[in-house]
Amino acid sequence: MPDLPIVMDIYAQARTFMIENDNPEQWGTVHPPQTLIEADIHAGKSYVCTLKDNSQEENEKILAVFFFNVEPDPTYEKIEGAWIDSNTPYGVVHRIARTTDKPEVKGVGEFCLNWCFQQINNIRIDTHPDNVPMLKLMDKLNFVRCGIIWIENGNERIAFQKI
Repeated sequence: MPDLPIVMDIYAQARTFMIENDNPEQWGTVHPPQTLIEADIHAGKSYVCTLKDNSQEENEKILAVFFFNVEPDPTYEKIEGAWIDSNTPYGVVHRIARTTDKPEVKGVGEFCLNWCFQQINNIRIDTHPDNVPMLKLMDKLNFVRCGIIWIENGNERIAFQKI
């Protein structure tokens, strides 16, 4: 896992961004923990979005990280509201974060979510009510607000689906 320190740094940058942008509760100062990210990587469910840069010796810069999986997510079993389609297999996106080191590169989150949608054309995702950038991205990409779900610790999240 040679990229793990870079991935964890991106999550640290995302936590700082959230705190500075009136969303201090979603990830706090420690989420996601490294053990969770390591488990995601070992399970083959952690992805990175890179930018090729021929001027650098390393040639690629990791711009974003995210969890993606195609199997039922227990968090989405109970919803206050209704999924657009509750019977078809779906992909799940969690823990999407981008580096703040390259603010001039636009559309990274959009690129990641569109890639997921190319893998399976039924995606579910959720976010904290205070995560304004993600709420705007959901709207831009035509995700439908389906209702409220609750994560393991009991906190609510706004649930979205795109088919």
